[in-house]
Amino acid sequence: MSNLFSVITCFVAGLAILVGCAYHAGSGDRQIPGGYRSIAVPVFKNQTNEPGIEAYFTNAMIVEIERARVGTVTEKANSQVTLEGTIQNVKYVGGGPVAGDNILLPINTVLNTTYTVIVTVKLQLKRNSDLKVLWEGNFSKNSTYQTPKVGIVGLTSVNATYNQSARYQNIQLIAADMMSEAHDRLTENF
Repeated sequence: MSNLFSVITCFVAGLAILVGCAYHAGSGDRQIPGGYRSIAVPVFKNQTNEPGIEAYFTNAMIVEIERARVGTVTEKANSQVTLEGTIQNVKYVGGGPVAGDNILLPINTVLNTTYTVIVTVKLQLKRNSDLKVLWEGNFSKNSTYQTPKVGIVGLTSVNATYNQSARYQNIQLIAADMMSEAHDRLTENF
């Protein structure tokens, strides 16, 4: 019985080693360019007319860095490098328009049934000692949401509260997805 226990223990230990090695072999060793370990992530600059969205992007990047453990997020004075972000543009594109040339809407009226939010962000990683740019990337993502429905099939309403909430929810989702991709590109096998 003890011999069977030894075989099972060796098998489980060997399997754990193989799985661990396979995981690391497939993902590679991720690190911040230059091998730096302390990184500052100041609040991103917001060049758009959407107040407050810079917090979504900044926080999403900090979460990614801390989750992956590639470095420690610290104050700029205590860090080796700084990751600066700029939200350059937020654009809304209406889709699925219903035109007012039918009996239900006034003439020359158009209601959109969807909106697509498109966000562009630029990131730069700079070494704090000499401000040399070690890495930079431009990112663009979009997300589409439905406008609220009216009691008439196929028509939508202009509901400012819903629309504002939906816009910010979609920007927050874009931020999480975009910063995940940005983190992966920033840390890929340097």
